[in-house]
Amino acid sequence: MGRKIVIYDSTLRDGAQGEGISFSANDKIKIVKALDEIGVDYIEAGNPGSNPKDLEFFERVKGIKLEHSKLVAFGSTRRKSIKPEEDENIKSLLKAETDYVAIFGKSWDFHVTDIINATLEENLLMIEDTIKYLLEKGKKVFFDAEHFFDGYKANKEYALLSLKSAKKAGASSLVLCDTNGGCMPNEITEITKQVMKELDMTLGIHCHNDSGVAVANSGNAVEAGATEVQGTFIGFGERCGNANLTTIIANLQLKLGYDCLEEKNIEQLTPTARFVAEVANIALDDNAPYVGKNSFTHKGGMHIDGVNKNSSSFEHINPSLVGNARRFLMSEVSGRSSILKKIQSVDPEIQKDSPETAAIIKRLKELEHEGYQFEGAESTFELIIRKHLGKYKPFFELENFKIIGEKPLTGEEFGSYAMVKVNVEGTSKMTAAEGDGPVNALDKALRQALEKFYPELKAVHLIDYKVRVLDSKEATAAKVRVLITSTDGENEWSTVGVSTDVIAASLIALVDAIEIKLIKDLEIKAKKYF
Repeated sequence: MGRKIVIYDSTLRDGAQGEGISFSANDKIKIVKALDEIGVDYIEAGNPGSNPKDLEFFERVKGIKLEHSKLVAFGSTRRKSIKPEEDENIKSLLKAETDYVAIFGKSWDFHVTDIINATLEENLLMIEDTIKYLLEKGKKVFFDAEHFFDGYKANKEYALLSLKSAKKAGASSLVLCDTNGGCMPNEITEITKQVMKELDMTLGIHCHNDSGVAVANSGNAVEAGATEVQGTFIGFGERCGNANLTTIIANLQLKLGYDCLEEKNIEQLTPTARFVAEVANIALDDNAPYVGKNSFTHKGGMHIDGVNKNSSSFEHINPSLVGNARRFLMSEVSGRSSILKKIQSVDPEIQKDSPETAAIIKRLKELEHEGYQFEGAESTFELIIRKHLGKYKPFFELENFKIIGEKPLTGEEFGSYAMVKVNVEGTSKMTAAEGDGPVNALDKALRQALEKFYPELKAVHLIDYKVRVLDSKEATAAKVRVLITSTDGENEWSTVGVSTDVIAASLIALVDAIEIKLIKDLEIKAKKYF
C-alpha cells in the first residue's frame, strides 16, 4: 500500500442537502454504522446548529460505540461582531459533544465583502477566534476553506491568508473547497501544488460535481499532495452533488496504489453503496462506476464472448474486488454462449447443442417480439428457463383480485383499494389493502395475503417501477411493459410483465418478483441443509 489517504464522509450533512433527501435520526444512525463497518475515517454527521433533528441525532449517537470512524460536528465560524462563546451555532457544536469539529469560513474576498458584509480583516479574526475557542474546549478542528479555489483565482494572497489564520489558530487540517464545483482538474492540480509549497500543513480536498469532474478533481488533489478526501458515499448532494467517495476510493486504492480502506473492506463498496441508497430512499445510479448495476454488464454477443474468454478484454477490474458482479444481459443480440450460461445456472447438464437450449432461445425471441425485454429483468428470464426445464413449481395460485378506485369527497387525491385471494397448497387466504394507486394497493394486498404462508416476504418491497407504452399508435389499446425492481434489504432483482392492461402487466411482474424471492430462499436453505 502507498500513502495513507484519510476518507471523510459528508453524506449525512452535505448529502442531506440534495433534493429529495431527508434523513431521520434513525436513518443517520444506520448509515453511521455502515460507514464505520467499511472503515471510513471520519463521518461528518450534521450541523447541530441548523435543526433540532441533527441535535437529536447527536444526542442518540453518544451511546453507540464505533470501531473505526470518528464523528464530526459541522458548523460555521462565529458571526461578525460577536464572541465565539456567545454564538448560538458554536454553543450547538459543543452540545454535540464530538471530539472533532469541522468549521467552514470564507476564503474568497468577494464572499466576505458582498455576502456576509464583513471586512477582510474581521473575517480572518472570525476564523482564528472560532478555532482557538474550540481548541480551548478540547476539540480537534478541521477548517473548510469555503470557495477556496474561486477565492485563490480572484485574490491569491487573501485566500492563503484565510488558511494561514486557521493554521495559526491550531486547525488539524486545512480543507480546500471547490464549493461551486466549477474548477477543472488542471486548476485543482496547480493550485493544490502551490498551497503545498506555501504551507507545511495537512491538506484536504472537498469538491462538488457541477462540472462533472468532482472525482477527477479529488484524485488530482491527492496526486498534488492532499491527504484527506471529502465527499458523499454515493455522490448525492446539493445541486449536481458532491464528489462520489465510492468511485474515489476505488480509483485511489485499486488504480493508483493509495491506502484508503483496509483491503478486505474494499469488497464492501457495492453492498454499502446499495445500503446507503436504500436508507436514503433513492435509486442507486445503475451506471455508477464500480458499484452500479451496469458497471460490469455486457449485452453484445462479441463483448460477452470476449469476457468469457478473458474478462480483461472488456472489464477494467474484476468486479469481485469491489463486491459487484458480472452480468450478461439476455436479449436478441446476446450470443448463444451467454444464454447458455444463464441456462446452466439452473441446470448445469444442459449443453450448447441441447434441444432445450434451442427451444429456450426460440421462446426468448418470441417473447421479445411480443414486447418483453429481459435486459434488466433477468429474474423473469430465469423463471422462463425453470418452467421450460421442468424446474419450477408455483408457490401459490392467485384465485382472483379486484381493484377499486375512487375520488374521495374530501378533495384528497384518488384512492385505490385491492382485494386479493390466493391459494397455497389448498389453503385460501383473502386480504384487502389501500394504496397510492391501484398497483401499490395490489402489491400490498398480494404480499399481505402471502405473508401468512411465507413470512420472509415481509422484508420485500419495490424500489423501482417503470411503465413504457410499446406502440403509442394503438392509443389506449397499446401494450405496456412494466419493469419492477424489488429488494429484501440485501439483494435486488428485476422482473417484467407485458399486457394491454397496465394492471395485468404489473401483476405479472409482481408475481414473478415474489416467486424468484421464494425460489432463491429455498435454494439457500437447501444448500445449508446439505
